[in-house]
Amino acid sequence: MPLIENGRIGEDAWSFIPDGEPVPNDRPVIISFERWQAERDSFDGRNAKLGVRLKSGTLAGAIAADLDRFALVAVEFAKFRDGRGFSTARELRERYGYTGEIRAVGHVIPDQYLFLVRTGFTSVEAPEGTNPDSWATALTEVTIAFQPSLDDTAPLSLLRRKLKVG
Repeated sequence: MPLIENGRIGEDAWSFIPDGEPVPNDRPVIISFERWQAERDSFDGRNAKLGVRLKSGTLAGAIAADLDRFALVAVEFAKFRDGRGFSTARELRERYGYTGEIRAVGHVIPDQYLFLVRTGFTSVEAPEGTNPDSWATALTEVTIAFQPSLDDTAPLSLLRRKLKVG
């Protein structure tokens, strides 16, 4: 699947390793949260970067104590209308101070891209055959925000106060 970063297709150095398959020690890999829980000690002393994939119902607090061990957190979207992943990313950034890569995986669409970025995501696994232009365009389609975010966009309420408009 193509990786979208900053509205463009990027190189993906990471590999997702399904549960039960051997985990290579010489390249960046993503493992499931369930595998992390079951085999956490086996990843001590690992030479390459490690990432964890959270299912949409897994709360950020479940990995908070281990965040320093992960260079990437992949947050799964089971359906595009399941918004729990947005909350997870925002909580990882704001509450737990996570500074690594947060990747959206699963069923995401270009229409959600700006909001993904605004809530703390740094990359998206896009579906095969995706139109890269639609992801780039999604970053510029909306210029007014109604809620605070983790990017530099000021919400409309602050703009109204600044302009002293009702």
